[in-house]
Amino acid sequence: MRAPDALLFLLAVLLLLLTSVQGTLAPDSQKPKSKHRESTLRGGPQDSNVFDLGLVNHEPLAKDIVANHRGYFRDTGLRRFNGTTLGYVTPWNSHGYDVAKIFAKKFDIISPVWLQIVKQGDRYSVAGTHDIDAGWVTDVRRKGKQAHNQRTVKVFPRFIFDHFTDRDIKLLLSDAQERTKVNDALIKCCKDNGFDGLVLEVWSQLAGRIDDKILYALVLQMAKELQKQQLRLILVIPPFRKDTGNLFGEKHMDKLYKHIFAFSLMTYDFSSVQRPGANAPLYFVRKAVETIAPEGCSDMAAKRAKILMGLNMYGNDYTPDGGGPITFSQYLDLVKHVKRHLTYDERDIENFFEIKNEDGRHIVFYPTLYSINERIKLAQELGTGVSIWELGQGLNYFYDLF
Repeated sequence: MRAPDALLFLLAVLLLLLTSVQGTLAPDSQKPKSKHRESTLRGGPQDSNVFDLGLVNHEPLAKDIVANHRGYFRDTGLRRFNGTTLGYVTPWNSHGYDVAKIFAKKFDIISPVWLQIVKQGDRYSVAGTHDIDAGWVTDVRRKGKQAHNQRTVKVFPRFIFDHFTDRDIKLLLSDAQERTKVNDALIKCCKDNGFDGLVLEVWSQLAGRIDDKILYALVLQMAKELQKQQLRLILVIPPFRKDTGNLFGEKHMDKLYKHIFAFSLMTYDFSSVQRPGANAPLYFVRKAVETIAPEGCSDMAAKRAKILMGLNMYGNDYTPDGGGPITFSQYLDLVKHVKRHLTYDERDIENFFEIKNEDGRHIVFYPTLYSINERIKLAQELGTGVSIWELGQGLNYFYDLF
């Protein structure tokens, strides 16, 4: 049975077993033989990278993942990917703080997920400032400094609008003075904390509900007022999906790309417990980019260079009870039960495995060195950057690829 057929069979059986469904996060060619078959665990800086060790192959052995995932090449300043690289860091996966420091030279932008825009009466303010770690920001910048050009990693915290009522949103969208109040609060926060700009997540929440012209006004006014203060705006945007339509497409890019520093494209969460499967099929990722900046469109290279193609560092564990998202620690607890290699899905270009343990049956999708490398190669082919959600969810040796 071919891998795609096997996957369809396993998922069909699993769907028959589902007894309840819960919501998830809001937000054969010859394979190279691994040169490293030792049972001892490798951790920390190593003299060989994952390519030297023969670990980047489409059907990795589970025991090689367990043995090697904690190690990484000692030259953490070596970059293989030349596009813009953004890494998100969240307080709830604290390992990401260490990853950002260890591999700082591989990133152009670090985006800590700390802050929210809130409304208090007639005023706007920034919540979440208690999570700001100024010492860590200083460390990341210091470790990210490039000796040959003195360039260093930039810090763009992510902001969301939190606890806004429909009335609050309506007022904000209809009144330029209200938007200026919001922008003043954002600028003050960035200046007080030495940030280089910000990442705004608002488009997915409002697109399709309000007229595009109103959204343009919100985003463009913010971008221009930030620019006056030498601050830059990165806009989070949704990918094309059949079920939601084209919430951000070529016409939106044409309108915004000259004013927005970059676009963080959420090319993940393709599947869910309601529809189990791959996290981010490669064809889905390609189509998401090409829908926004099609081949041969005007100023294609400039537009694509501003697209930060999303890479997930988390996976999904599907069970008869539904299952849900998993990070590296849960993944390692599951993959150690796999006796041989992981299954390769040649259509989605992802790996998965199926096990049965004391908790029951599991079908697990999680990134591998091969699947991530194929997406990096796609970004190089298309001329985009990448955005990683998020640094605390993945395995250390993944960063040899960037």
